[in-house]
Amino acid sequence: MSKIIFLFLLMAGSLQAQELNCKVSINYDRITNANPQIFKTLERSLTDFINKTRWTNQTFKDNEKIECSMLINLSAYNSDQFTGTIQVQSSRPVFNSSYTSPVFNYNDKDFSFKYLEFETLFFNPNSYDSNLISVVAFYSYMIMGLDADTFTSKGGDQYYELAQNVAILAQQGGSKGWNQSDGNLSRYFLINDIRSNTFSPYREAMLEYHSGMDMMADNQKQAKERVKASVKTLSAIYDLRPNAFLTRVFFDAKSDELVSIFSGGPSIAVADLVENLNRISPLNSSKWGNIRF
Repeated sequence: MSKIIFLFLLMAGSLQAQELNCKVSINYDRITNANPQIFKTLERSLTDFINKTRWTNQTFKDNEKIECSMLINLSAYNSDQFTGTIQVQSSRPVFNSSYTSPVFNYNDKDFSFKYLEFETLFFNPNSYDSNLISVVAFYSYMIMGLDADTFTSKGGDQYYELAQNVAILAQQGGSKGWNQSDGNLSRYFLINDIRSNTFSPYREAMLEYHSGMDMMADNQKQAKERVKASVKTLSAIYDLRPNAFLTRVFFDAKSDELVSIFSGGPSIAVADLVENLNRISPLNSSKWGNIRF
């Protein structure tokens, strides 16, 4: 390929906005045996990698990019070996407002990877290259899938399929989080559960919840009723699996917002809502006590 054609392709690709607007942060406060510059370089490299990779063939306008963040908390470092956790968060705008609603908030505690300063990060969907690339690609697709689910029924299917492909390929790397034996709060179960019909009420609840949020500017009472109904939809999972992973994922993102929604503005009957919340998410009972009757 000639240099002219190659440059043209690069320019053409840059004219199409990528899907994510992700803020990457590296916390290395616990690392005392390294030059901090390598962590700053990693932070910049990951930011560029996530935001400049075209993860799909979809075209996003700049104002349609998904707002998200990844916070890597490092606990150990030795040469090119890094160990820590990664906190992944995303949000989406609410119609006719300046407010953004949290969609995903997950702390992955099984995150170890190799990285050499200044190495090129490149994603090939058909191969396993490193655990760093696989984890970041997996969560990029999860963010897109969850976001799409808040707008249309089963809107995230295509993204979850891509996330599952990343997970399957990553199993050959031997890192924790990709296999069934790695615990029921792992990446393995996150993608398998979200694609399972057993847990479809989670996806239905996310759509119902956010359709309610999008009504807030026009009819707060009706919007609150819709959000309240989404919790009832989610409770169908509790009836089958009382301690389901996805129920926890839902409330890790939504618990604070739920309290805020039902603690101000036009009032609706919430006694049954609070009862339901205490039943399906008892770990947040102290928060539910702040919802006003």
